[in-house]
Parts: sequence; structure tokens; C-alpha cells
Amino acid sequence: GTSVAKEKAAGALQNLSIKAANQVAIAAAGGIGPLVELARSATSVAKENAVGTLSNLAVNADNKVAIAAAGGIGPLVELARSGTSAAKEKATGALWALAVNADNRVAIAAAGGIGPLVELARSGTSVAKEKTAGALGNLSINAANKVAIAAAGGIGPLVELARSGTSVAKENAAAALWALAVNADNKVAIAAAGGIGPLVELARSGTS
Repeated sequence: GTSVAKEKAAGALQNLSIKAANQVAIAAAGGIGPLVELARSATSVAKENAVGTLSNLAVNADNKVAIAAAGGIGPLVELARSGTSAAKEKATGALWALAVNADNRVAIAAAGGIGPLVELARSGTSVAKEKTAGALGNLSINAANKVAIAAAGGIGPLVELARSGTSVAKENAAAALWALAVNADNKVAIAAAGGIGPLVELARSGTS
């Protein structure tokens, strides 16, 4: 189809995919492959709509596997690195959902996903920071990723989000720091980065 048709079709699928039954139906109809292809090589608008759809589809456990199998992780990492602001937000949301799956935690790291996520935790939009903190939290369940996130400079931005992010960002950052702090070196690094104070404050007063 034309570029405009692809943009509009991906937009329609993005809205449809909010509903759980449609997440199954879109995958069953063979929709994941074309959406991954749009995320890789379409117009900016089509990429945004396709990635938004993939983010919604990735809520479903089977779709987490299918998106990875269709080669979806690489384009999502690339959009987290160099997409539009909207694409970055949607890509980080998709990576957050995909990283619930253990194999995907490994695959996202292997695709170079940790660096762009750390950068968005530092300098993304408020929405991107919320989703990125969630993604880093899921990724950090994996032992090797705990080391890689720290090595990529991820602890400082997560401490900053725990201190001064939105309520959602604070919750997600605290969860990520919790997982990272299983690692002995990270226990030292989180304290050195000033992480104890914000965590104590969240323990005292929570989020609104």
C-alpha cells in the first residue's frame, strides 16, 4: 500500500490493540511481522503508530515471544536511540513490556538496548523516563544486566528519578534500584550515587 495507507492502518491497529482480545486477534491475523517491518523502515508517523501497536501487543505473553521472533527487538532499540520523541516513548514502553520475558531481557541487552535506555532515563521526556525506568527494572532482573546497567552509567539517572521524577518514575526507579541492589558492587555504587536518601524518603512518604 501507499505510505499514507500504512500510516493509517498502523494507527487503526494501535487503537484496536488497546483491547486484550484484539491483541490476540492481530497476532493471529499475521499482524506482527508487518508491524515490525514498519517500525524498521517506514515514515516517522508509521513508525510511531507501528511501535505504539507493538507496545500494546507486547502486554500479551505470547506476543512478547512472537515480537522477538519476528525480529522486533532491534528496530525498537533503534527507535529508542534515534526515533522521534513520540517513537522513543512508545519504543521504551514496548521494551518495558517485552523485558518481562526472561529471554527478551537477554536479547534486548544483546541488541544494544541498555545504552539508549540509560540515556533516556537521563534526558528523555517525562513519559520516556517513566517507561525507561520500568524497562531497566525488568532488564535488571537478569544478573548480567545488573552489571551492564551499572557499567552504562544507569545508577545515577535512576537515583535522580527516585529523587525528583514523577510518581510513576519514582516507583519504577525504586523497583529498578531494588533489583540492581542484589549485586554486591551495585550496593556500593547506589549508596555512592546518593541513592539511600531518596529511597528512605520514598519509604517514608511514598508517592502521591
